[in-house]
Amino acid sequence: MTHVEDELSSQPECWIRAAEQAAEHGAALPSAGERVAIVGCGTSFFMAQAAAVLREQSGQGETDAFAASEFAEGRSYDRVVALTRSGTTTEVLELLGRLRGHTRTTAVTADPHTPVMESADDIVVLDFADERSVVQTRFATTALTLFRAHLGLHSDAVVADARTALDTPLPEGLVDCAQFTFLGRGWTVGLANEAGLKMREASLAWTESYPAMEYRHGPISITTHGTATWMLGEAPEGLAEQVRRTGGLWVEGGLDPLAELVRAQRLAVAVAAARGLDPDQPRHLTRSVILSH
Repeated sequence: MTHVEDELSSQPECWIRAAEQAAEHGAALPSAGERVAIVGCGTSFFMAQAAAVLREQSGQGETDAFAASEFAEGRSYDRVVALTRSGTTTEVLELLGRLRGHTRTTAVTADPHTPVMESADDIVVLDFADERSVVQTRFATTALTLFRAHLGLHSDAVVADARTALDTPLPEGLVDCAQFTFLGRGWTVGLANEAGLKMREASLAWTESYPAMEYRHGPISITTHGTATWMLGEAPEGLAEQVRRTGGLWVEGGLDPLAELVRAQRLAVAVAAARGLDPDQPRHLTRSVILSH
């Protein structure tokens, strides 16, 4: 078993622990009414997108998401939350340094022995969700689970769906597809973006991701026999039938969307295996991007 397979399989247990710890981390996480930005790089940016929409839609306050390198420096926030598995990512550390002293910051990390521990005002350490693999799976979803629990949006049903996602075979013919598109709505747009990234990282697959209502505005033109379109969350009315008419494979996201992301992680590993690739050795990637200036 590869590291990434082992780690993605442990997600239900990690989510339980994160949900149990949400209350003790409450002071480090955004309070209701705060104007908040959530930042990250790569996978963490996509989790930031999902968390920001969840927080704002739940009525907790205006919330933006940025890639750390694209943070809107001219905007005023009560708190900036940085997601960083490694705690060493250059863009995150530099942003936290610029914010020190005038904007309160929180870092959610997996490694308590890294520079981010001294860079943020508040720290949440999810070391039980750390990973050996370059390709992120359980840390990302565990961090998002922490946010969902903090917002009162986590339940035992989410964990049950994750176990179903791990135990249920993937749809027949899915691994053999030549192209994959992931769709989301609201907070699941970030999950769709992350699903596409997992496929590119682990299996070098041709993948795209879009807000579901945008799919008809051009991207559906690539859909045909041998392509797959996967909906994370509830699909817009009529879209499934429209995709099926193209001859493409439609994958209905019937589980909690975070559990559907687990299924997409499994697909990435399965496609890698089918193509003779090692998902623990993704091309051109390292665990953390550390830049020298």
